[in-house]
Amino acid sequence: MTEYHVPVLLKESIDGLAIRPEGDYLDLTFGGGGHSREILKHLKGGRLMGFDQDEDALANVPEDDRFVFVNHNFRYLRNFVRYYGWGKVDGILADLGVSSHEFDEAERGFSFRFDAELDMRMNRRSRLKASDVLNSYPEEELVGLFRNYGEVENAGRLVALILKARQTKEIVSSDDLYQAILPCVPKMKEKKYLAKVYQALRIEVNGELDALKEMLEQTVQVLKPEGRLVVITYHSLEDRIVKNFFKTGNVEGREEKDLIYGHVANDFELVNRKIIVPSEEETERNPRARSAKLRIARRSEN
Repeated sequence: MTEYHVPVLLKESIDGLAIRPEGDYLDLTFGGGGHSREILKHLKGGRLMGFDQDEDALANVPEDDRFVFVNHNFRYLRNFVRYYGWGKVDGILADLGVSSHEFDEAERGFSFRFDAELDMRMNRRSRLKASDVLNSYPEEELVGLFRNYGEVENAGRLVALILKARQTKEIVSSDDLYQAILPCVPKMKEKKYLAKVYQALRIEVNGELDALKEMLEQTVQVLKPEGRLVVITYHSLEDRIVKNFFKTGNVEGREEKDLIYGHVANDFELVNRKIIVPSEEETERNPRARSAKLRIARRSEN
């Protein structure tokens, strides 16, 4: 049996939280519970709330009175903090990677390694599947999502092949998609190209970037002054959003200066100016960690 998910940058992210034993913390991407279990080890009198929209994560919930599990998307974090009667918290951790479990379960459709239904829903209670996107979206929308979410260079040709294939029959499985787009897949970079295609579909199906923006904007109301926000990203799109937010206080990266002193108005201060990345030892042990980038910010006292 494979491990549900190997926590990435575990020591670095826990150190980044600067955990107070009596503090309250949020793990917004519970998954296999690796980060949560480590946080709980540091708590004495403190509490932890874990979020995960994937119902499979329920099997990993620890039996611990200090832990509350929320089976919903982290875009609702402020609502649930209020619902459970918590005040502001001391730290928030978000590991934005797809869990190894989701990649390795063929039926979930997250990986091109398996011939399976193109599902890709992290929350299987939602309606939109990757196959729905491929079979129903108009040309302009498909080109935009592959270009913007997957950074696919030949998005126009890719979409033309998809439109042609779906006229004959619906694109339902990963093999259906592969056969349809094969003429535009670079022979020497097949895996990299398919990874971009699948990334674009996954982001669209799960509304990942919108959820990330909504979550970041809520952290200002949820964190105490001096509270830590620790985020691990895995691709340039989400990392750019986090970088902008940490630097300027908004997800667009707009520098809003105060009228008197001309300082950039920001609710956060950077803790690490240099991005933290996994060591060679960690990437050898867990190749899926190789693209991870860790950023840490502190809520300002103002």
